[in-house]
Amino acid sequence: MSPLEAVLITLAGVAAGTINTVVGSGTLITFPTLLAFGVPPVTANVSNTVGLVPGSMSGVVGYRRELAGQRSRVLRLGSASLVGGIAGALLLLVLPSAAFDTIVPVLILLGVLLVIFGPRIQRAVAARAESRGGIPDHGVWWVWPAVAAAGVYGGYFGAAQGVLLMAILGIGLADSMQRHTATKNVLALIVNGVAAVVFIAVADIDWAVAGLIALGSVVGGQIGATVGRRLSPALLRAVIAVVGLVALVVLLV
Repeated sequence: MSPLEAVLITLAGVAAGTINTVVGSGTLITFPTLLAFGVPPVTANVSNTVGLVPGSMSGVVGYRRELAGQRSRVLRLGSASLVGGIAGALLLLVLPSAAFDTIVPVLILLGVLLVIFGPRIQRAVAARAESRGGIPDHGVWWVWPAVAAAGVYGGYFGAAQGVLLMAILGIGLADSMQRHTATKNVLALIVNGVAAVVFIAVADIDWAVAGLIALGSVVGGQIGATVGRRLSPALLRAVIAVVGLVALVVLLV
């Protein structure tokens, strides 16, 4: 690896850490970068996942203020992410990529549509739940399995996992977008962390690449927390939608 390649991979990690903290989909920057430098696809995927874990931790720390009062919610939904993340990581190791890649664009498009129309859907869900006593703190009944399903996807590939999670949280829970972002960061950290453990145990990790991405993503996590906190709910929703659509185009092309 040349010094220039090392710098570019680190910068890609900074960008990915920033985007992951605010929205998600940072993998769509680091993964193609690694492929461009000749890293084999599976090795690039698993090394990227391992490298982005410290960035996810950085994002959680950056949004720690918004996590206040969410302990029980995070523990409950975190168990869904844990189960889903393990399943997704194992699927990557045993299934051909085509078996899951066909559904990835559909999931991303669904996530984007849910984010765009989320407020309207959330009001309908809240009205129905209100007639039954209101939305529980941990969300309506389908939030847990939906978070688990997002964890399966995140453990397998990870790109736009944040878009899906923000759509799920925004519709199924009654809270602010900023607090949803904080919750999303914890759930994504759990998925990435457990997938990284599986990959370290059984896959071929390029530790030089993973280390550079980790270095950059830690810096990016703090940048993302600073930028994301300043976005209004409408603007944050717009950013999520744009990133999700870009992810969709990149994957289709």
